[in-house]
Amino acid sequence: MKKFKNISVFSIIGLVLLCLSSCEDTTDIYSVSEPSSPILADLNFSQIELDANNTNNPALSLNWVESNYGQQTAINYAVQFANDDAFTTPVTASTVTGRNNLTLSTSEINAAAGSAGLDPFTWGTLYTRVVASLGSQSSESIASNTVQFDVYPYYNYVFDDYYLVGNGTSAGWNNNANNPPLFRDAANQNLYYYTGYFTTPGGFDEGRFKILESRGLWQPQWGVAPNEGDDVPATAGDIAGNPTTQSGDPGRFGVETAGYYQFSIDFSTKKYTLTPYSTTGATSFSSIEVQGSSTTTTALTALAIDTHMWYAAALHLTPGDLTFVTNTGSAWGGSTGFSGVATDGGESIPVIVEDDYDVWFNDLTGRYILVPLNL
Repeated sequence: MKKFKNISVFSIIGLVLLCLSSCEDTTDIYSVSEPSSPILADLNFSQIELDANNTNNPALSLNWVESNYGQQTAINYAVQFANDDAFTTPVTASTVTGRNNLTLSTSEINAAAGSAGLDPFTWGTLYTRVVASLGSQSSESIASNTVQFDVYPYYNYVFDDYYLVGNGTSAGWNNNANNPPLFRDAANQNLYYYTGYFTTPGGFDEGRFKILESRGLWQPQWGVAPNEGDDVPATAGDIAGNPTTQSGDPGRFGVETAGYYQFSIDFSTKKYTLTPYSTTGATSFSSIEVQGSSTTTTALTALAIDTHMWYAAALHLTPGDLTFVTNTGSAWGGSTGFSGVATDGGESIPVIVEDDYDVWFNDLTGRYILVPLNL
């Protein structure tokens, strides 16, 4: 019978290590060479006047030589605009993958111009470029050359407006009954306030309200994170929105005692506060008018449940300015258009575009908001 020699333990270990090293998985290793920049073709025009009556018409077609990453892979391209050739604050208008051309509509160019900081109804220079990248994380990004053109934008209203609804408010649970708007912070477009009177006949379901994004529509709507029934009135908490954060309706904000409250809501942090507000020492005006070059003198109306909250519905305003003038002769104005805080003796509020506006003024805080109805 033939015998085999014993194999040493060291030989066995060596064979195992050899097998392991030869089986190392390298399939996840992916390397690219230094990418070449995309080359954006020159435009065949130098000026474009945007037509507000034909917003869906094609306005700008861009073509570029694709970037080369040394691999057969789909390349992302972001079309960016800015008001300077350094692209200090670039605005991404659109993105495409695996293509070297893009056509943008009149409304898309107008929105890009407005977001880049160009003023409406005046000629300004807009710069554009294409930025190539790889993958969902936009890795290995590289920008093209820059081309520029002059553009005449129409007005692009970039703000969001929000409205109160609920039995704690003047509108009740009617989503289209002169619902008071929230007052947008002029420096933070995500932050809104409402300082006013909230009523409650008593009971767990009274003194409640929610926030609507459009009068006449129940969605989108905002409320508290707890579901209805678990929505115990609180002075602060998290907000939820249908459909933004969930598919079902959120719970209700609420007060347990009728009175004046300051409500603040931040749509970026998804937080709110609702605290009592003292009106001790506040002046009660018997009348307030809107005056200025933007309109004929128009009397405001106070809310039936809140004599410090004044409004004029669908007031036609033209480019110019306005102030809020009280029966005592004090003139309240502010430096920011559409929304801000007016002060007694402050500068006139600018109106930069003609439209019909819902005008609201709070004489407790000086906050005002001009909500365009057709922009």
